[in-house]
Amino acid sequence: MVMQTRTKFSQQLDGIQDLVVRLKEKCVADVRAAGLAATGDRGAQEGVANGRKAEDRLRQGIEDACLDAMLLQQPLIGDDLRFVSGSFRIVSDLSHIDGMTRDAAFLVEEVPEKASDKLKDEFIAMSEKSAQMVSDAVDAFVNSDVELAQKVIEADDKVNSLYADSEEKIVKLIRDGKSSAKYLPELLMVAKYFERIGDLSKRVAAWAIFRVTGEHKVEEKASQAGRLEQ
Repeated sequence: MVMQTRTKFSQQLDGIQDLVVRLKEKCVADVRAAGLAATGDRGAQEGVANGRKAEDRLRQGIEDACLDAMLLQQPLIGDDLRFVSGSFRIVSDLSHIDGMTRDAAFLVEEVPEKASDKLKDEFIAMSEKSAQMVSDAVDAFVNSDVELAQKVIEADDKVNSLYADSEEKIVKLIRDGKSSAKYLPELLMVAKYFERIGDLSKRVAAWAIFRVTGEHKVEEKASQAGRLEQ
C-alpha cells in the first residue's frame, strides 16, 4: 500500500512538473509576442491579450495539483517538499509575468504603429533576453540546476542595461518634441514591464536554488517588482 501511494505521489509530482513547464512555455511565447506587439505587430498584440484563459487554467491546475500532493503525502520532506512548495510559489511569479505581457499589449493598443520605430531594437532585445531568462529559470528549477539559476540572475544586468538605453532614448525623444511624443510614456512603461519580467525571472531562479540548497534569497528589487503586480 505504501509503495502504491508513493507511485501515485510520484505521478503527481511528474504532473506538476509538466504543468509548470507548459506555463513556462506560454509565458516565454507571450513575452516574445509582447516584444513584437511593442514594435507595432497587431497580430502579436491580439494573441497576447486573448491568452488569459489558458494562463488561468494552467495556474489553477498547478495550484490544485500542489495542494493534492500535500494531502496525499504527509509529511512532505526533503526535495519533495521543496519541489511542491517551490512550484506553488513559482506559479505566482509566472502568472505575474503573463499579466505583464497583457498589460504591455494593452498599452500599445492605441499607439500608432510608427511611434515605436526608434525603439524596435531595444524592445526586441529586451523581450528576447527576458523571455530567455524565464525559460532558463524554470528549467533550472525542474532540473535542480543551480549553475543555470545563477546565470539567470547574472543575465538580469543585461536587461537592466537595455532598459536604461530605452529610457535614455525616450527621454531624448520627449525633449525633441516629436509628433509622437505623447505616446512615449506608454512606450517607457512597456520597457519597464520587460525590466520587471527580468526581476521576476530572478525570483524563479532563486526558487531553483532553494530546491537544491533549502535557502531562498532574492534581491529586494525583485521582491518589489512582484509586489507591484499583486
